[in-house]
Amino acid sequence: MNQSSILWRRASAALWLTAAALAMAADSAAPSTPPPPPTNVPAVVAPATPRQLPPPRLDAGAPLMQALKARRTQRQFSQEPLSPQLLGDLLWAAIGVNRPDSGRRTAPTACDWREIDVYVAAADGLFLYNPSKHALVPVLPADLRVQATVQTFAHPPPIVLIFVADLSRMKDAPETDRVFYSATDTGYVSQNVYLFAASEHLATVVCGMIDREILATAMKLRPAQNIILTQPIGHPLTPIPGE
Repeated sequence: MNQSSILWRRASAALWLTAAALAMAADSAAPSTPPPPPTNVPAVVAPATPRQLPPPRLDAGAPLMQALKARRTQRQFSQEPLSPQLLGDLLWAAIGVNRPDSGRRTAPTACDWREIDVYVAAADGLFLYNPSKHALVPVLPADLRVQATVQTFAHPPPIVLIFVADLSRMKDAPETDRVFYSATDTGYVSQNVYLFAASEHLATVVCGMIDREILATAMKLRPAQNIILTQPIGHPLTPIPGE
């Protein structure tokens, strides 16, 4: 092979390598096709807004001695809903803050544990009463009034209060003390509800015969949360005797 052929072959190889390198550079510079967006990402749901309740009317209702005289159990309810004002007054009477400087409430708790929560089961959902904000915090968009009672009513009560003890707030108390004091503290709240009902001519009944396991599952409670009692309340179906 003569010298010119060798030079020609080397020049051809160099040109081929240069072309290949340019092609590879062009491919790497080309924008890649973006991957398709994922289809299984859950939508972001904004937290539900708490319902602010009207301030309690501290000058409303009957005097204490008259409320004690009128206190009774009434199991039949009308279909008339409770107004926001009446509901706010009721929840404040049950377990509201009556000493804002300390946050202490209308119902006492042992060691100031404040382990009792009041849930409100209504036709439009389940709510948790926040005493410090005097507001209802939405929990579930489900009507749990039937699960919260085993009694049959002519009409479902407009609301059912569900008293739940959060045993995790009772610190290092023995199990026997947690059971005893959470039940005792619930009794104070329930009696406040009874007295408020008597003061405002409402019907109410406390319920202990409930399926706590089914109700706790429906409410999505944590293991440390125990349902103690429930208490339907509303306007009476018929006038309460003596009123």
